[in-house]
Amino acid sequence: MEKEKKRVALLSVFAAIFLTGFKIIVGLFTGSLGILSEALHSALDLVAAVITYFSVSVSDKPADREHNFGHGKVENLSALIETLLLLITCVWIVYEALNRLISGNTQIEITYWSYIVVISSIIIDITRSRALYKTAKKHNSQALEADALHFSTDIWSSAVVLLGLICAHFGFFFADSIAALAVAVIVLTVSLKLGKRAVDVLLDKAPADVVKTVEDFLLSTPEVKDFHSLKVRASGADTFIKVNIHLDSDLELIRVHEICDNIEKDLKSRISRSEVYIHAEPQESSHIDSEKDLHRF
Repeated sequence: MEKEKKRVALLSVFAAIFLTGFKIIVGLFTGSLGILSEALHSALDLVAAVITYFSVSVSDKPADREHNFGHGKVENLSALIETLLLLITCVWIVYEALNRLISGNTQIEITYWSYIVVISSIIIDITRSRALYKTAKKHNSQALEADALHFSTDIWSSAVVLLGLICAHFGFFFADSIAALAVAVIVLTVSLKLGKRAVDVLLDKAPADVVKTVEDFLLSTPEVKDFHSLKVRASGADTFIKVNIHLDSDLELIRVHEICDNIEKDLKSRISRSEVYIHAEPQESSHIDSEKDLHRF
């Protein structure tokens, strides 16, 4: 698993290196702000891809004495850093685009290289984003998903730049700066969404879909009379679940153990890479009332 994630992440690094260099050369040669904004976007994609590569190399390391819950949050931290890099991109693009529109200095040189670099970028971005999304979904990797978002964002932004180049080719040079602003809006939208997800995980916000899966399963388990204090947290690709369940008070200890084991196995089969911790309690009225008052939420 780790080898596949590292391989996909490393290919993204090489793709970002190629696209960044190609766009910088053509952008400087033509003076196109749209292409230069794409070059900066790709440069930050390169930084993000490098961060992703190192984060997936670390995140799958097993838990140790200092990191009892593993190293999964390295991926979430990586995604947050990538978000900040994308926001920096937006600030520069907006500033430069508005400056050109206000000053009227929107003249650019359109050559066939302008179209080649943008179309090549779209093709490479489609290929890389699909590969990254597939691997991210397979291994529940937020870092790879963040990298995939970078490349998929490039697809839309490159398409906008291509449209701006076409308009500029017919004399509407201001379209290039407007295209750059459109790129900034796209990048900002994706950044905020990605950043929110990363912060949620770093702050241990319970994932609603996992909580519902656990609750539905416990409610459908005949042996479980009630449950409370359900706590769920994510760390990279791993999910940690803790819950207190109520069982018949006359059950033998070995039977209680079997029930808890079966619940853990079933939940792990439903939620990939999950660790489940169950505390069993007797189903007695006095105990139930006190526990509900203290813990149920």
